[in-house]
Amino acid sequence: MPAPNMLWVSDFTYVATWKGFVYVAFVVDAYARKIVGWRASTSAQTGFVLDALEQAVHDRRPTKAMGLVHHSDRGSQYLSIRYTERLGEAGIEPSVGSVGDSYDNALAETINGLFKAEVIHRRGPWRSFEAVEYATLEWVDWFNNRRLLEPIGNIPPAEAEANFSAALENEDMAA
Repeated sequence: MPAPNMLWVSDFTYVATWKGFVYVAFVVDAYARKIVGWRASTSAQTGFVLDALEQAVHDRRPTKAMGLVHHSDRGSQYLSIRYTERLGEAGIEPSVGSVGDSYDNALAETINGLFKAEVIHRRGPWRSFEAVEYATLEWVDWFNNRRLLEPIGNIPPAEAEANFSAALENEDMAA
């Protein structure tokens, strides 16, 4: 991706706790792999993925003129009327993957895998929803602001986006 807010990818995963499953949804900006929205829930209904999207929309303030595309798998939560209507209201173009093609949403799947490897499997077993939610909050902050990612030059996602913004400002000043 040549710039932030051109492509967001979304997916969710689940975590077993002593009290049942916790579902964790992420919305990721593909430019720097920054997590721009997330939500944990005890229910896998549409509301929790919609909450993750709302966080991203609130933080990023997309407009139709941006040409932002939101890509997800064909999960019922992402194909729901409520979700697709909200994408339209925010000026975001929906895109869904092919049935049975895990490579189609590879970046979102990668984020889920990193989350599971770096938090869930390392720090479990998990007692409760609250424990998973708090650990996710900590991990998202660490991931966005301190985790070095090789595909973006071994810098954190927030730094990659800041560098992009600074380069734009320098171009504007030179013009």
